[in-house]
Amino acid sequence: MPLRISGQRSLKTLPGHSTRPTSAKVRQAIFNIWQGRLQGCCWLDLCAGTGAMGAEALLRGAQWVVGIEQSPQACQVIRQNWSALAQPHQHTLVLRGDVRQKLPQVPIPQFDFIYFDPPYNSDLYLPVLRLLWQEERLSPEGEIAVECRTKNPPDLEAILEIGWQQERLKIYGSTAVIFLRR
Repeated sequence: MPLRISGQRSLKTLPGHSTRPTSAKVRQAIFNIWQGRLQGCCWLDLCAGTGAMGAEALLRGAQWVVGIEQSPQACQVIRQNWSALAQPHQHTLVLRGDVRQKLPQVPIPQFDFIYFDPPYNSDLYLPVLRLLWQEERLSPEGEIAVECRTKNPPDLEAILEIGWQQERLKIYGSTAVIFLRR
């Protein structure tokens, strides 16, 4: 079944349950929070899955959209989706591999918005947030949205000890989104 984004556009998806797309409700809420700030931005989609968040960012005027995803099949689908949506002045890049290893290879030094949605049961939250902090990948006015389960969220105290500041926490059913700033 195709995934729909803004303007009722359909995205290609992988068969089965190998990726967990961000729900339409959560996607819409995040873009409502960040509306008016996306035109010309640099967007980083970590654990990009279907690439729906990056696709929405393209539709809302992002100049650069970069995704990192482990699955080779998902990367192929993301590339197809993003290239179909990108305008001539927009740029996309999809890197395949472990986010901890690929993040240092991203050629853009800082991003205005970072969306981080790892597999919920992974141990990626703290190491990746620490790496983002150490590499100063978030622009001074930028913001990170971290998607997680409400029942088993990452250790917020440990995240704040890294140096991040919690901007807000939003709950959407069983999904939580933690917004962070430098």
